[in-house]
Amino acid sequence: GGPTAVINSSLAGVYRTAVDRGAKKVYGMLYGIQGLLDEQYVDLSKYIRSDLDVEILKRTPSAFLGTCRYKLPDIHENQEIYVKIFEILNKLNIECFIYIGGNDSMDTIKKLSDYAILTGQSQKFVGVPKTIDNDLALTDHTPGYGSAAKYIATSTKEVIRDGIGFSYKKQQVIIIEIMGRNAGWLTGAAALSRGEDCDGPDLIYLPELTFDIEKFTAKVRKLLVKKDVVVVAVSEGIRIQDGRYVSELGSASDYVDAFGHKQLTGTASYLANVIHRDIGCKTRAVEFSTLQRSAAHLASRVDVNEAFMVGGAAVKAADEGDSGKMVVIDRVSDDPYQCATGIYDVHKIANGEKMVPREWITKDGTYVTEEFIDYVRPLIQGDSPSVMVDGIPRHLYMGKK
Repeated sequence: GGPTAVINSSLAGVYRTAVDRGAKKVYGMLYGIQGLLDEQYVDLSKYIRSDLDVEILKRTPSAFLGTCRYKLPDIHENQEIYVKIFEILNKLNIECFIYIGGNDSMDTIKKLSDYAILTGQSQKFVGVPKTIDNDLALTDHTPGYGSAAKYIATSTKEVIRDGIGFSYKKQQVIIIEIMGRNAGWLTGAAALSRGEDCDGPDLIYLPELTFDIEKFTAKVRKLLVKKDVVVVAVSEGIRIQDGRYVSELGSASDYVDAFGHKQLTGTASYLANVIHRDIGCKTRAVEFSTLQRSAAHLASRVDVNEAFMVGGAAVKAADEGDSGKMVVIDRVSDDPYQCATGIYDVHKIANGEKMVPREWITKDGTYVTEEFIDYVRPLIQGDSPSVMVDGIPRHLYMGKK
């Protein structure tokens, strides 16, 4: 699925721990399980040759190995695919299969581990959590979320500053569209832009609650009586009463992926047009888009380190006999912030979604509470400086896959 700014840090953790534990070979699937079916894999030792390469990989955005949107069939409906997968695994003498991903990737781990048990295969299957959406069950948070939250908070603050500096005696409404299909963890992070030097966004709307366009317009109109610039953060997945995404009210794409997910885009543009039509002021729609998941230059050090940690924990778990499990992050302490890894049955995680608790959203549904902010703030701490060459970050790159 979609990568994160720290997915490669988890890959580095897998590789380093596997080598340290005596693995003879560590293969990387190109483009996930779909690539494996086409026997597209590489020996990672050809690309990760030194400790410096490990450090560069940890700071490389996107997915070094590539990703896929491929849904495995039910193990009782089509066993030919599973036979092929295990023929490849056995040919390569694979003992541990580690998959880095979100809800849909954990579905893959679940099915492969179930098939292995059903047919008496010996491989161990363990999932490594990865998603900027932070919507995996049983884990306190997911690697990738902290860095995305840091980028969102920082960029929201900069957009607010730009709006204030640009609007002398001119009313303007800026609507920021943030990723999040059903869970509003990312959009809520915009509230972290608020501080002594910034008021933060005026309104925040999450997909956990039904969105009312008329009430939204009335809120904006009321705010414009008091101030010239109004900034609103909205989740791309907000829906109106009849269940339609707001993005569908405009010119949304009809694309649907293998897991039935519609492509969501255009929410901010649609709402900006509504405000311009109904109120008449200048509007601007801002989509952070893929920058939310690829801005490794602004990655959280906490996030980078935790991503590396869960990658290593997955190898350790598989090496010690666990299968059909996913590594989770358990928060041990808030002050000082501390966490540890645990491991849970993937059947209780796959295909589920963890939403923002209702009590972490204000009563009127237009902002997040201090409890939400206290939960997220530790996850965005620290910087992870890139290795710079000629003033630009250096990334680990294998060339054409």
